[in-house]
Amino acid sequence: MISRLLRRSSDRAGLSVSGLSGWPRAWCVGLAALALCWGGLSGGHAQAQSLSPSLGAVGFSEPPPGMPMPPEIAARGFILQDLSSQQTLALRQPDQAVPPASLTKLMTAYLVCQAVAAGKLTWETSLPMSERASRAAVVSGARALVAPGARLTVAELLRGMAVLGANDAAVALAEGVAGSVDDFVARMNRQAQVFGLKATQFRNPDGLAVSGQTSTPRELAWIAVRLLTDYPQVIEHYRQSSLTLNRVTQLSTNLLLLRDPSVDGLQVAHADRLGHAMAATSRRPVGGSERRLVAVVVGTASAQARATETQKLLNWGYSAFDVVRLFAAGQAVSAAPVWKGSARTVPLGRTQPILVAVPRGQAALIRTTLTRQDPLLAPLAQGQAVGELRISLGTQPWQTLPLQALEAVPSAGWLGRTWDAIRLGIQ
Repeated sequence: MISRLLRRSSDRAGLSVSGLSGWPRAWCVGLAALALCWGGLSGGHAQAQSLSPSLGAVGFSEPPPGMPMPPEIAARGFILQDLSSQQTLALRQPDQAVPPASLTKLMTAYLVCQAVAAGKLTWETSLPMSERASRAAVVSGARALVAPGARLTVAELLRGMAVLGANDAAVALAEGVAGSVDDFVARMNRQAQVFGLKATQFRNPDGLAVSGQTSTPRELAWIAVRLLTDYPQVIEHYRQSSLTLNRVTQLSTNLLLLRDPSVDGLQVAHADRLGHAMAATSRRPVGGSERRLVAVVVGTASAQARATETQKLLNWGYSAFDVVRLFAAGQAVSAAPVWKGSARTVPLGRTQPILVAVPRGQAALIRTTLTRQDPLLAPLAQGQAVGELRISLGTQPWQTLPLQALEAVPSAGWLGRTWDAIRLGIQ
């Protein structure tokens, strides 16, 4: 009976029992029985685990040796990241603890977008300006959007927070999303944990300086990256250089929106212990595609210096590097064999283009190697990390990116799993 099952299994696998190089049938029967005991038929085998992508603590590789040196930036600290290649291009004191001030609003915006995406709010939902929200503007000295009791849509409030840094808008949004400021702050901290942030703690949604509210340039940059990546449509609210409410037009607090057409966000901040700070993003076309950079700069001397130094950093990020497309989005880097699956191989690649930023003029030095976790055991989910693409510049390790299964591979049937259990056992 087992020999009949073995033959059926081999037919499904595209192999034959005679392909066992003349092994006695009793050996085949014994091996099949061994597979039954081994648990290879149960479908309960360990799945291939996601490999560590060798990225930074919050998603980007560290600048390797050989990176160009950035220009002198008159700021206490900064970080510059390239979203297209997932590389950190430059940094200085990126993990210093700082009060996030109005950069807190990046997380507030993230949770608002999350609520809209989940259908809990719409952009046209009307929210009231509560007394608490109005007090937030008065206490901070920030510009109030409207008088207490007035109502604005979620989109209007988000634009007020993004363009003008309005604290009353931040509080009104928090109350609209979670019902109360305290519950919203709890959500902010839970989301920070989901992001893997270790140094960030929130105490309010608007960034008013209070004890215990803290972050770092690196972690603030990661919130900005996640906001842009998970909810790219939000940039339409941030890119506006002015806002008109009640027939009154006010200019954005982000001076770069008025200076550089490639800059389309994000948030500026100021506090006594922080100095002037900014999270900025810029998008420029490069070689038929585009690059997006994110910079967080903290501790500049004035609002003018904040804009000037951040623009200097962004301009350097574009001019000092060539960006090379290694593979298109969804293009297979390699095909890997799969065991106990309905398919024998799975294409490995990434759903985004695989790009790498290298110092200008050094693109010819790029080398790549592929590593994967073998054996790959089904089931494999589409998008599951199952390998790594290691990129070098000459002999210098440069970047490591996780490779994903571009297609799902369900488990094979009972007989297919039996056959592969045997094959694995005799290798």
